Amino acid sequence: MPGAKASSGGMMVDMMDHFKRIYTQRAGDYHRMITPEDVEGNLLPALESIVPLREKRVLDLGTGTGRLPLLLNDRAGQLVGLDLHGAMLRENKAQRHQAGGGWGLAQGDMRMLPFPSGWAEVVTVGWAIGHLRNWFATEWQQQIGRVLREMHRVVAVPGALIIIETLTTGSLSPAPPTEGLAEYYAWLEGEWSFVRQAVQTDYQFASIDEAIAHTEFFFGPDMAAKIRANGWTRVPEWTGVWGKVV
Repeated sequence: MPGAKASSGGMMVDMMDHFKRIYTQRAGDYHRMITPEDVEGNLLPALESIVPLREKRVLDLGTGTGRLPLLLNDRAGQLVGLDLHGAMLRENKAQRHQAGGGWGLAQGDMRMLPFPSGWAEVVTVGWAIGHLRNWFATEWQQQIGRVLREMHRVVAVPGALIIIETLTTGSLSPAPPTEGLAEYYAWLEGEWSFVRQAVQTDYQFASIDEAIAHTEFFFGPDMAAKIRANGWTRVPEWTGVWGKVV
């Protein structure tokens, strides 16, 4: 998610429309952007510091174009990805075919999961819940709470829940990119007992021009100007990983 602040109702509507347009119309461009992320491979060790993933039954919510399934394909015993947007799932399916993966895919809302209680040993959700903080400004706790309760319902005990969100792009140190996300992250830790790790997951591009070409549509012209000004082919990215063992 971009680091721009959604400080007014109009701005929040604009950002909601911005991301929904990408997720419904530019899934291929989105996957091209995230492919060079996490150049040092730091994300998987962070996930496995919460729970060993080998041979686990994993449910990945907000699975998008396959970021986590591609990462976990050779580890999970069974993996199913769920997403609201058909275009993202079609790109996910294409990536699954290219990688020779075997994970399942389902379309649905992570606030009402079509899975029985205790189905998964691990439930992950990557870069998805934070949107609800911006899209439901006055009732975000209610909407995010629905997701969290569903995650708790479908996970087996013992099991683990993992939430992945942005800790900002284009910064040399990790921090929530907006006040709203900072509030959500603190609530996740204080009210729901998730424990946070900050993980460096930089993007590595072949050139400055490639970095801008692959990211500007998502992060906007200010980020493009920052990439140009700093001469970045490696764009700083910080990711928060929140874990909870149940």
